[in-house]
Amino acid sequence: MGFGRVAARRFFDRPVLDVARDLLGRLLVHEVDGAVVAVRLTEVEAYAGGHDPASHAFRGPTARNAVMFGPGGHAYVYFTYGMHYCVNMVCGPPGAASAVLLRAGEVVAGADVALARRGRGPERDLARGPARLTKALGIDRDCNGADVTAAASPLRLHVGTPVADDVVRRGPRVGVNAAHDLPWRMWVDGDPTVSVYRRHVKRTR
Repeated sequence: MGFGRVAARRFFDRPVLDVARDLLGRLLVHEVDGAVVAVRLTEVEAYAGGHDPASHAFRGPTARNAVMFGPGGHAYVYFTYGMHYCVNMVCGPPGAASAVLLRAGEVVAGADVALARRGRGPERDLARGPARLTKALGIDRDCNGADVTAAASPLRLHVGTPVADDVVRRGPRVGVNAAHDLPWRMWVDGDPTVSVYRRHVKRTR
């Protein structure tokens, strides 16, 4: 099964907002026990490391976020709410700790596998949201640190088809307590796989 060229390391060696924009339309491919699922990315969200109070890296390196402080082109996978995995693409030079959260996409190969993992449809919802995306792709903690620029890696980013500027939209991030109004969430306008935006509401006791 061919998906075209794997993204080069230099793709990730750029500012996080540039990488986030250009991730739209790329293909994230994961192979597990011979089963392959590919997702065309339609929604992403940028986090700017130590400069960003909403980033996991804002307070410095920990055992959990160590991958973020390494070189770009690696996957940062974390577990959230005690039930879901989320996957990010690390970018920038080592130490920058910037990363792009992959929020949604269209399953373009292996839909039967993704559906079996998710347990229900419709197909447009299989990877609609960061937790659904990782579930559809079979991504878990074992993928943390994976080099997505390596052709031999089971988790890879392929070049895919770039998205034109006139269909890219930007808006506030989702579900963060700080800097949530920054327009660092980007998506393909009108794509049915993009998740529904819910504005952040600060909780009070």
